[in-house]
Amino acid sequence: MNTARSLLTLGLSATCLGTAFAGSPSVALHVRLTAPGAAIELSWDASASRMVLESADRLGGAWSLLDLEGVASATGAMVSVTDPRPVVGSRFYRLRETSVVPTTGSPAYDIGNPVWTDVFVDPVNGRDGDENYDGTTRARAFQTLSVAWRSMPEGVQARATRFRLLPGTYVGAYLEDRQGTAAFPILIEPAEGPGTVVFRPTPAGDSGSLQFFNCAYAYVQDFRISVEGGDALHWERCDHVLARRMQVNSRRSEGQDETVKVNQSHHVYLEDSEISDAGDNCIDVVGAQHGHIVRCRIANANDWGAYLKGGSAYWLVEGNEIVGCGTGGFTAGQGSGFQFMSPPWIHYEAYDIKVVNNLIRDCEGAGLGVNGGYNILMAYNTLYRIGARSHTVEFVHGRRGCDGGDVAGCQPLVDAGGWGTTGEELQYIPNRNVQFVNNLVYNPPGSRSQYQHFQFSSAVTPPSGSNVQDPARSDEGLVIRGNVIFDGPADWPLGNEEEGSGCRGAGCNPEQLRAENAINAEEPVLVNPAAGDFRPVNGGWLAQQRTTPAADFTWADAPSRPAVPEGTLGNQVPRAFGGGLRPAGSAPGAFLVAAP
Repeated sequence: MNTARSLLTLGLSATCLGTAFAGSPSVALHVRLTAPGAAIELSWDASASRMVLESADRLGGAWSLLDLEGVASATGAMVSVTDPRPVVGSRFYRLRETSVVPTTGSPAYDIGNPVWTDVFVDPVNGRDGDENYDGTTRARAFQTLSVAWRSMPEGVQARATRFRLLPGTYVGAYLEDRQGTAAFPILIEPAEGPGTVVFRPTPAGDSGSLQFFNCAYAYVQDFRISVEGGDALHWERCDHVLARRMQVNSRRSEGQDETVKVNQSHHVYLEDSEISDAGDNCIDVVGAQHGHIVRCRIANANDWGAYLKGGSAYWLVEGNEIVGCGTGGFTAGQGSGFQFMSPPWIHYEAYDIKVVNNLIRDCEGAGLGVNGGYNILMAYNTLYRIGARSHTVEFVHGRRGCDGGDVAGCQPLVDAGGWGTTGEELQYIPNRNVQFVNNLVYNPPGSRSQYQHFQFSSAVTPPSGSNVQDPARSDEGLVIRGNVIFDGPADWPLGNEEEGSGCRGAGCNPEQLRAENAINAEEPVLVNPAAGDFRPVNGGWLAQQRTTPAADFTWADAPSRPAVPEGTLGNQVPRAFGGGLRPAGSAPGAFLVAAP
């Protein structure tokens, strides 16, 4: 993670026993390596509470994470961490402090324990097109992943295949038409551990991107994809795909560069990864159902850090840091070409999205938004220095159009009851049942929003024949409650003062917003945001503010033509960023109050 700083480095020999100490003024690490390849017992004393332990065979080599979840949550306690590699000579251990660590509260996709058939790829010494190089051993490795991939039979696989990538720089690959199963998945990973493999463009013009099409149960982990524009990692029409502990970046420039692109897919999981540097959006998901984005660092996008749109449904977005984006941090919904949506999710831009425990900071536009969403929960997020070009949070209509006048693609969806037309793109897809609760929005003095706290769309008349109820509203069932907002002067506009604005009904109006949220009441005090510590100080005003549980959703008012499968109705958020249990009535925002 870019926000991490190394606190100490400690070398141990293969036979080291006893206790070792480090010379940092704020950290003392105690390590005992009981035997080569056995568990490492460690504890530490530190002023910071979020730690990462890494190991390497040599200084200057690639560092590998060791049991990150267990170590990160065990400050001050004696824990055991197993380093699976045999110790040869000396092994170096490094403790880091970081502002983004895996949480025990958000899920991890379970790939099971398959019996792997290994296929080796070596960009330096491997060969393609030679029958003596079939990937069965390191000495017989393929040279490119593309050729290795095609060594599998097309269609559903009858064995679990693991592609072991030997160290080096790889060209990109277009990987299609192979379907693993839960019992026999497909895994692509470095053979020598994280940091040893990178996909990048070549001077000859080869792409560094990985493109998956019509694949299933295909997983990537522990390597880097770095491209000069375009989509770095793309899944299209895939099912059960995973990216874990990846570094994926695209050149930040003007254009349609998406760092991670997902469309018309199911069960998509992004975990513990750094996804950055997009000319457009870091994560662009269109028409994908079931998935999560958890514990990722999403950084430096000209447009949004991430959005789920085009009928995307049943997603969890939790424990991420979203930083340095232009148009905004994260939005549920946005705007889509009608013909790219998949029945029955052909009404709202997004259904059943839960956005909780995220840190969203230093974005020029809105930190969070809902643009045409149904049953959307945004709770316990911390938003910091956002909205410099506009507002902090938005609840507006989604857009819908028939791209390129594709009547043949759009008309059947209209006939089936979907919301849209065969005409131009317009902004009229409503919101329904959105809860924005228990969040912290904090713009310190000198970093206020440009115009107002919120953006609410006024009700609009949808196009004739679009199947959307008239009027189309952005605030049907909108709940904004339990938030602490500090942004600008005391009289800074809410964004719904004018007649005709959204959020002026019985359940959402200027008086209700000021009564049920703490808006510019007092400046929050956090431990040390400059160093990545966004916890409320113990005993401070913010620590004394109490939250109220979000209400559960219903699916009774979901569109019925065609009917959409029910999502998760419960809205409990039992843990905070970092995985700690959240006490009842804890302070707003993603982080627990600092210990005394």
